[in-house]
Amino acid sequence: MNQPNIILIICDQWRGDCLSVAGHPTVETPNIDSLARQGCYFGQAYSSSPSCIAARASLFTGMSPFQAGRSGYRDQVPWNYDRMLPQLLADAGYQTHCSGKTHFFPQRKHCGFHSHESYEGSQDFDGRYVNDYREWLRDKTGGEFEEWDHGLNDNSWMCRPSQLPENLHNNWWTMSAALDFLKRRDRTRPYFLNISFHRPHPPIDPPQNYYDMYRDRPLEDVPVGDWRPKDLGPVRAMSTGQGVLPKSILDNSRRGYYAQLAHLDNMIGRLLVSFRNLKEEEPWILFTSDHGELLGDHHHFGKSLPYEGSARIPLVIKPPKAARAGETGLVSRPAVIEDIYPTILEIAGLDADPRLDSHSLLPLLGEGAPLDRDVIHAEHAHPGRGHGLWHMLSDGHHKYVWWTADGRELLFDLEEDPQETRDLSGKQPDLCETWRQRLATYLHEKQGYDQLSDGVRLKTGVKVDVFRPWAEIGVFEHQGATEATP
Repeated sequence: MNQPNIILIICDQWRGDCLSVAGHPTVETPNIDSLARQGCYFGQAYSSSPSCIAARASLFTGMSPFQAGRSGYRDQVPWNYDRMLPQLLADAGYQTHCSGKTHFFPQRKHCGFHSHESYEGSQDFDGRYVNDYREWLRDKTGGEFEEWDHGLNDNSWMCRPSQLPENLHNNWWTMSAALDFLKRRDRTRPYFLNISFHRPHPPIDPPQNYYDMYRDRPLEDVPVGDWRPKDLGPVRAMSTGQGVLPKSILDNSRRGYYAQLAHLDNMIGRLLVSFRNLKEEEPWILFTSDHGELLGDHHHFGKSLPYEGSARIPLVIKPPKAARAGETGLVSRPAVIEDIYPTILEIAGLDADPRLDSHSLLPLLGEGAPLDRDVIHAEHAHPGRGHGLWHMLSDGHHKYVWWTADGRELLFDLEEDPQETRDLSGKQPDLCETWRQRLATYLHEKQGYDQLSDGVRLKTGVKVDVFRPWAEIGVFEHQGATEATP
């Protein structure tokens, strides 16, 4: 079998609407747009648990957050999954390499990658983690510069341009390390290359020239829903999740975020140019993010919430020219991040575990065959930020959100109100009841262990942790409500 080369590009915290091919009025992403036009752009792709660790667990295992045992952010829980994507590809003869961030634990665990240039931001849990980018930067500058000399927080809405020249920025290093792999790889076997950028996750520190490109650009209005409190106070900390920012500061953050995206798009341009110089065969390229960034939407910042800015992600799949089945363009059917796993396995000629809730997206390229599901589901538990646990269902037309702590609901018409400014849950009670019943049925059939539904009614006040017991052993044996004990 002729196994194709595969590149998976992951960014951290890239909003799903922030592509010019998606119609964004400010950001410019010509290289990603080109990939989308040669393949397909999934306009309604979602992170099924929109924070770094849970989302990546789903991506690399093909499991839903419930199946993977992780529905929120918790550091230092070991990754013991036995069928991770890079491992299956390595077992099938691929040379597997990662450049950049993984969020695996223990840090620097390969999980099937043969080699890895590692960057995990500011995290060092045991004092022994070696950050390859920082070692490289120290060598390049003789120790004169450190990445964090700009004074920005790694979970903050603050922005300023990087103090480093562009060719010393973390974005540049991540792509350079990937290009070095392509130059030196074993050409007797196919490769799976994961290029994993830490940015646009804060710090919002684009190179100065990109910051200057966006510093005076007009900005679109920030959406604020009619369901938000009218008396919300100002932000109270540099890394707060909500609050009202002065317009000048928020505008600077948004422009800096867009500048960071533009720089990342240019790094992808470096990759595309390299194929000509390296005389590389055209690979499959998939581009996505683990989750989005609220960026002031509804006076929220960061991720972990069900709103479009946080939960919606970009997803582009570009086949090699020989594998294209005509101009696919926009795919409007909803997808979730774990669908990437069976999609890549099918590209490589491998089968995914049939117990998984994820679906290969390849049928949607070409003829656009439907997937065997009516809705997509997402969830996130984050007790430390006061949000508790929420569940979301969407069919691409409507989105229903339910909080387990108090039964609070939101219902949005995504076609008429894509920025979620109007809550319909009280205005259309019959429609809301239909969605409430759909979620009750889903949770009873799929996640009975959590005891959030009896199949007819949703149950409020049930405490669910950010991870289930089987997350620590990495084994999923809990299909459906009938197998409800770990």
